[in-house]
Amino acid sequence: MQRPLVGLTRANLVTELLAGITLLAIAIPLNIGYAQIAGLPPTAGLYALVVPTIVYALVVSSRQVVASPDAAAAALVASSIGGLAAAGSEDYATMALAQAIICGVMFVLLSVLKLGFLANFLSKPILIGFVGGLALDILVSQVAKMLGVSIESGGEFVEKVIGLISGLGTANPWSILISVVAVAILLVGRRLVATVPWALIVMVVATVFVVTAGLDDAGVAVLGEVPAGPPTFTWPMLSWLEWLALVPSALALTLVTTAEGLLVSRSYADKRHYVTRPNRDLLAFGLGNIAAGAQGSFAVGSSTSRTAAMDQAGSRTQLPSLVLAAGTLLLLLFGTGLLADIPSPAIGAIVAVAILPLLGFREFARLWKLDRFEFAIGAACFLVTLFVGSIPGILVAFVLALVNMAKRAASPAIDVLAADNDRRASLLDDAPQGAVTAPGVIVVRMAAPMFFANGNVFVEAVKTSITSAGPGAVHSLVVDMEAVTDTDVTAAESFESLSDWLADHDVELAFSRLRPEAQPRLERLGILTDQQVFTTNRAAVAALSDDTGDSAP
Repeated sequence: MQRPLVGLTRANLVTELLAGITLLAIAIPLNIGYAQIAGLPPTAGLYALVVPTIVYALVVSSRQVVASPDAAAAALVASSIGGLAAAGSEDYATMALAQAIICGVMFVLLSVLKLGFLANFLSKPILIGFVGGLALDILVSQVAKMLGVSIESGGEFVEKVIGLISGLGTANPWSILISVVAVAILLVGRRLVATVPWALIVMVVATVFVVTAGLDDAGVAVLGEVPAGPPTFTWPMLSWLEWLALVPSALALTLVTTAEGLLVSRSYADKRHYVTRPNRDLLAFGLGNIAAGAQGSFAVGSSTSRTAAMDQAGSRTQLPSLVLAAGTLLLLLFGTGLLADIPSPAIGAIVAVAILPLLGFREFARLWKLDRFEFAIGAACFLVTLFVGSIPGILVAFVLALVNMAKRAASPAIDVLAADNDRRASLLDDAPQGAVTAPGVIVVRMAAPMFFANGNVFVEAVKTSITSAGPGAVHSLVVDMEAVTDTDVTAAESFESLSDWLADHDVELAFSRLRPEAQPRLERLGILTDQQVFTTNRAAVAALSDDTGDSAP
């Protein structure tokens, strides 16, 4: 087991401590906003910065990833639990705790069973679409808060938009002024000096302005009283049916966090030249989420923005996270009175600016240029998440991932190998008529495993190659099996039909460069016979050897 705070030395101690103070200034206002997005009290966001953060920091292998609730996770919590209980109710808060615990258990199982690869089904376009849909839904709520317009926070996206538009006549001028100034400071300040905690500055300045001008009496909403005291141990008491109802949303949270968290962890490890252990990182997420659910918070994941901020601040250890936990605990013990007068428009502005990059406009534009099909996948996921819901969005994401995978697997590279490399051609892309490697011999290679999606494609491609050579021109077919690592029953049946067709056309079938580990399965499925394995046309062997530079068996 690695020691905690690996990478910490006397030389970087001061840098790490200062980075921790910066992280504290960034995290507190954002977590208050994220708790409100999730439909939970501010303490739920602050509690996430104490015990879960400590547990995660001491267990994780990544030296830099910061664990915390984020905007997408908060929106997913709100949209999934909002249909089961009224936002702000005791049942709602209890379900949020239970959801975090279920997420934690799932993370632990992924770690123990080494199933983190499942998150690979969430490709980049899917993540862009899913998170973008959640972000736009959040943005509508935050714009309403910035304008001082009251809308139903737990409603559907269309209902929120209608509520916002119909409520524009009730907008508060002071709220609009605070929001405009806050957004300007956040955007301009970040461009000028990115390391300054502009969110904290906005929150402090806006609070002082509201208090001195008495704007709460003029209709500007404020955060209100925040209970003082440290987080305490609790456990959600729900029926088994209520626990089961939370499993789909917890699974969605787990998979999204796994995909994003491991990607962020790997990217910074590569950038800063250290090694991470993905299964250990999943265990850290699991224990952190169980801790969150057991002490009054909600699901936590990886924070890309805070991790980037810590990297820019020069941090290379988890010490800033421990500083964050200590600072938040002190705030909960002695400083909650300072939070009561924070204006809601300022919190809305802070969260709105933070989630703007999550909308994915640049990423969608890039997908449009690179691959229209991948763009369509991201757009479909975005629209379903936005207009139908987060859980349908994640289900559509998986279906689209499978469709995308099947689409690519169903069109493998199938090559005719000629003695002259210039004559190699794909049978799926205008193969030359009568492409033969040696007199009467065709050698074909499929650069993929053979299974139900591509077995018939391969068979038809081979038939086309043989028939295009002319009647009686081909007497031997050699299949190069180097890239065929596996097959299934459906592909075997397709190959059986090809064998019958070859026999009817007096074409001998043989195999070359067979993988030893694949041979038993190929024989069991009836694709191979001993004679086919060991009897290979010499001319075909020579052609194959000349083409690849290897000696065929």
